[in-house]
Amino acid sequence: MDSHKRLLLANKAWVQEKINLAPNFFLDLAKEQKPEFLWIGCSDSRVPAEEVTGTQPGEIFSHRNIANLVNHTDVNLHSVLSFAVDHLKVNHIIVCGHYGCGGVKAALSQQRYGILDEWLRQIKDTYYLHQDEVEAMGDFNRQADKLVELNIHEQLRNLMKTKIIQKAWIEEKRPMLHGWVYDVKDGLLKSLYTIEPGTPLHEVYQFEF
Repeated sequence: MDSHKRLLLANKAWVQEKINLAPNFFLDLAKEQKPEFLWIGCSDSRVPAEEVTGTQPGEIFSHRNIANLVNHTDVNLHSVLSFAVDHLKVNHIIVCGHYGCGGVKAALSQQRYGILDEWLRQIKDTYYLHQDEVEAMGDFNRQADKLVELNIHEQLRNLMKTKIIQKAWIEEKRPMLHGWVYDVKDGLLKSLYTIEPGTPLHEVYQFEF
């Protein structure tokens, strides 16, 4: 059987399983979505948000890209962020990276990857700022995993710098920002950072409202 056909058959089985447990599952889901979480994760196929968190459709609004970046020029990301914060009123934003991230490893190298090079430059900048801390980890894989953690923290700071987050913090005291890392070797999530609404930010990044 062709692999794509297997996906369609699996979908039918999944639908039937949901209906068996709750006959109105999809009818209720179709009415509206009220997710409490925005997930900003890596595109890596081994880290599906709903699967690793044990959540159901409708619980997580998500955006995924290479190495879970919050890039100030990424219109797609900022559109998702605006919709999640301003319209869905999410209370939590989770930036989730993962150990063994190919994007982070690529950023540590001097190889050329075409258009991806421009995307990875932000991670290279994070490495440059924390070079001593990263190199102190020893071998390449440990250095890469340390940079994964530092990259997650940098993306939380990038969220803080947006007008979207600053406005929501001032007017509604939400959302809380979380930095998590996923270990593909054991399937466990670990909380690394938590940033409360209203956490101070250097004035050069602050907007007036």
